[in-house]
Amino acid sequence: MAEPVRQRASRRARLSWAMFDWANQPYFTVITTFIFAPYFTSKVIGDPIQGQSLWGFTQSLSAALVALGAPFLGAIADAGGRRKPWLIVFQALLAFGCALLWLAQPNEPQVLPLVLLGLVLANIAAEYSITFNNALLPGLETPDRVGWLSGLGWGMGYVGGMIALIGILIVSQPELIGIVPPEGEVLLGLRRADFEAERITGPATALWLIVFVLPMFLFTPDRKGSGQPFGRVVRNGIARVIGTVRHVRRYGNLLRFLIAYMIYYDGLVAIIGFGGIYAAGIFGWGTTELGLFGIVLNVVAIPAVIAGGWLDDRIGSKRAVQIAIVAVAMGALGILSITADSVLFGISVAPRAADAGLFGSAGERVFFLCAFLLGIGLGPIQAASRTLVARLSPPDMVGEFFGLFSLSGRATTFTAPLLIGIATPLFQTQRVAAAVVLIFLAIGFTILWKVQEPQRESDLTS
Repeated sequence: MAEPVRQRASRRARLSWAMFDWANQPYFTVITTFIFAPYFTSKVIGDPIQGQSLWGFTQSLSAALVALGAPFLGAIADAGGRRKPWLIVFQALLAFGCALLWLAQPNEPQVLPLVLLGLVLANIAAEYSITFNNALLPGLETPDRVGWLSGLGWGMGYVGGMIALIGILIVSQPELIGIVPPEGEVLLGLRRADFEAERITGPATALWLIVFVLPMFLFTPDRKGSGQPFGRVVRNGIARVIGTVRHVRRYGNLLRFLIAYMIYYDGLVAIIGFGGIYAAGIFGWGTTELGLFGIVLNVVAIPAVIAGGWLDDRIGSKRAVQIAIVAVAMGALGILSITADSVLFGISVAPRAADAGLFGSAGERVFFLCAFLLGIGLGPIQAASRTLVARLSPPDMVGEFFGLFSLSGRATTFTAPLLIGIATPLFQTQRVAAAVVLIFLAIGFTILWKVQEPQRESDLTS
């Protein structure tokens, strides 16, 4: 078995690895959360209830396909040694899927299959890319500082997502910075009536990805290749997964964590994917409100995730995850308590007036307070979970276990969106999304208690 890293990679190599999150995060921030997802559900589909249901089914299909392939691809990469060739393929597919979203127009049902294809393809490619990029992490940093590097990556991702949101907001609402475009247009000559500012988010995200992922490919070291023929590498990788499953009891502690992660990550995916959709549905938020909301949320998340990386290295990944889960659960509970005319499960407030300014209603302000809690917890949950896998995995099986990590994150992630997709039209309320989130977070938190985190060298020598 290979030894853990004893010497850090160069600063340029580590920073370039963190740039991967900078390059990829706008897809999750702009496309799947704040701008394109609400536009798709409310404008392209035209009915928030039906739109949220269709979005849920789309996310479920993507998650199921990721779950089926991630462990095998991770093990194949372990057997072959190199990760970057896989990253090149899936980053290219992600860019292509994003570019297809330009076709998403209201009242154009003939292009809807291509839009859905783009969404599914992009979701799958993004998750596979994350699997292989995560597998590079243990080779770049010593075990007692890997939490810091993981947190730095997530923090840079939030910065990138925030800058992308600001750019989209300026393009779609130039009046906010004193620019008055020609009538019927926004910046870059995009037409308001055709929702081109919302649709351009797909190609713009693809361009951002292509430009900013280059440092990772150029400067972050890859593992050496095994030199074996590709067919043998594939057979060896598949055999390794089968062997791991057969002897899974040898890795019982990691298995418990993966089960816990599988469940609480379901809730996390649901709150990320449906938070903006929910706000658009109950408050009627458009691109301006959603963009500003995303910017504020990222401002909170950036220092939170970097502080979470510092906390991870000092109190352990498991405890850092538990604290973050509590913060997200409190935020989700608060969101569950909000309707258009009430907060905190029954306190009546005036609904948003037609002439109200930005976030002018009491319900919107309470929603913001709850979202702050989400911002505090979302990044540290993901960063510390990634670190815990790196600490629990045998060094020569890190790709396989990050594949299993992706499997556990996606094996049932279709469940929460699927439940939301079924329950939303059944109960005729979008609040069901927050209720689903709470259930999954609570179950995952309970299972996580039994996970034993290995002692770090700094603990043993202190």
